[in-house]
Amino acid sequence: MVPLSALWLPILVSGVFVFIGSSVIHMALGYHRSDCDPLATEDQLMDAMRKIGVPPGDYFLPHPPSKMADMKSPEYEAKLEKGPLVVMTVLKGKGMPMGPRMLQWFIYLLVVSVFAGYVAGRTLAPGAPSLSVFRIAGTVAFAGYVLGMWPQSIWWSRKWSTTWKNTFDGLIYSLLTGWAFAWLWPK
Repeated sequence: MVPLSALWLPILVSGVFVFIGSSVIHMALGYHRSDCDPLATEDQLMDAMRKIGVPPGDYFLPHPPSKMADMKSPEYEAKLEKGPLVVMTVLKGKGMPMGPRMLQWFIYLLVVSVFAGYVAGRTLAPGAPSLSVFRIAGTVAFAGYVLGMWPQSIWWSRKWSTTWKNTFDGLIYSLLTGWAFAWLWPK
């Protein structure tokens, strides 16, 4: 066993590696540009949303009534049939400051690395073979980066192409995490 406190360096380095890797993926490679489709009537929709004062939040339209039995009401079923069904997140206006988002992203990367380090530290000894460290830390990181995204396509109809691209990103992130742990594992 390796105590988590002895793994602070691989945790930090893997977070930095993944942060840099994700920046390259999202800024230089550009394959995520098609994650969200443009809407031809964007201006009209945004004007209508401003006019009715839609506050920031997550929305599902038509919103189901509070009771399961109410979801079978003819009125609700008619709304579902008429469509469209909408799942949306509304953000505040005034731009999207990247600083707080980047900080939250880096903290998330460190949290995933802490879990990878915890599991690797509980299953491997100091001086463990690098391939074993890589496999354990990388597998846990993959679970942390990827598996929670699939329900977005299953339940919320996010495009599967976006989920597969995010899965590919998560694979790259987990390889970087596994490599950092294998490289810096205590001897």
